[in-house]
Amino acid sequence: MNTFHSTRSTDEMLTARQAIRRGLAADGGLYVSDAITEHRIDVASLVGAPYQRIAATVLGALLPDYDEAELAQCIAEAYGEQWSDPAITPLKPLGDDYVLELFNGPTSAFKDVALQMLPRLMSRTATNAKERDERIMILTATSGDTGKAALSGFADVPGTGITVFYPQGKVSPVQKLQMTTQSGSNVTVAAVRGNFDDAQSAVKAIFADHEQARRLADEHHVALSSANSINIGRLAPQVVYYFAAYCQLVERGAVSVGDGVEFCVPTGNFGDVLAGYYAKMLGLPVKHLIVASDRNKVLFDFLTTGTYDRKRPFYQTISPSMDILVSSNLERMLYYMADRDTRLVNMMMNDLAEECVFETPTPLLDKIRSLFGCGWADETQVREAIGSCWNDHHYVIDPHTACGYFVMQRMPRDPATPRVLLSTASPYKFPRAVSESLGLDTTGTDFTCMDTLAKATGTTAPKALRDLEWASERFDTVIDIDHMGELVSRAAAHL
Repeated sequence: MNTFHSTRSTDEMLTARQAIRRGLAADGGLYVSDAITEHRIDVASLVGAPYQRIAATVLGALLPDYDEAELAQCIAEAYGEQWSDPAITPLKPLGDDYVLELFNGPTSAFKDVALQMLPRLMSRTATNAKERDERIMILTATSGDTGKAALSGFADVPGTGITVFYPQGKVSPVQKLQMTTQSGSNVTVAAVRGNFDDAQSAVKAIFADHEQARRLADEHHVALSSANSINIGRLAPQVVYYFAAYCQLVERGAVSVGDGVEFCVPTGNFGDVLAGYYAKMLGLPVKHLIVASDRNKVLFDFLTTGTYDRKRPFYQTISPSMDILVSSNLERMLYYMADRDTRLVNMMMNDLAEECVFETPTPLLDKIRSLFGCGWADETQVREAIGSCWNDHHYVIDPHTACGYFVMQRMPRDPATPRVLLSTASPYKFPRAVSESLGLDTTGTDFTCMDTLAKATGTTAPKALRDLEWASERFDTVIDIDHMGELVSRAAAHL
């Protein structure tokens, strides 16, 4: 079952467990499996099934060396009472379209779907005495939501530690408090001076630092891994909710099995929408995947011109989790779309690293465009989308989902093809921006804004978010990018 290898070479073949444990390939590439297209999931057999059974089927196909009993236990622990809706990712009507709610987990963001599962998968990756003696340090850069979801998943998990870096001043106040108040004896949180791309690049450099890896192993018996979507164990659980959405459409009578569906996905790091591509490769009838960006529209420009150029201004927006200029998971899509040409992927990624730009061959770009559409929204349009969605449908959306809503409303509609908008976070994670967009009073704290929003819309703030007002902050460290490696070493010493 050694089917996983880097997007940039096939020199080393790993099992799913090994790929999850390592997180990032030694050559800087991301782990992929060529076996994915050998599986065709029988969608009809999943209609009417609970989320947990859908997860068992999809994850069994994607992670073949986890046996049925192991996956069943992981799934039962990951998708249980910590979710506020028993459907886990319920599908709801939104006018003539649908919205897939991905924010009903413990940290109120779509990252929970994967990061409630990844710690369970990670804890089962040790296959020999050396690995069983090791402790795993999860190293993660976050643009807002991944950090808290990863902290929640890995806090006090035996044999692991977690260090999270977030860009100082570039996450919402609620997102910051979610991280800096995190409990757990094995967690470390620090703000970094820079943006998410700076932090993510530094994390990748730490993974590539073989000398530091040797010191961590020799001195502390610690190995590094990732909770970002660069880790295949983070990506795989996200594929499940595409199947769950489709099955719910069938159950509603909106489609018959085999009919195509369009998904509109707000994305920054390309993981959320890539999961839809994986679902398609497994046999889900995905007709189109629409990539919705905010003002940092590097993906829109790539999909419209074929040029990926990170040499551009970075904008801090009210959709901070999408404020990204280096979309790591794009590399996996390029690998599959380029007919598994590791040499081409390696060349493009080298160009991006050295010149900050790469060009896509025209035949490859045409192939990508046959599946992926795109659009983007500026700040004014995001705010208008929040307001119009409430006025038209009495449904409250956060700024990231609003990017998708704006883009979807401007896409040509095929009446025969249902459209599903992925809603990525609770609006209560961004109460000030949402309240401003609805014309509500925003004087006072973010918690005052939560109360105002709840009263005006008849919705309820998730208790875990509302209770942050009284939580004590544990972490106030702010460091420069080039000191991130030192902090990781200090954190490892205390595991």
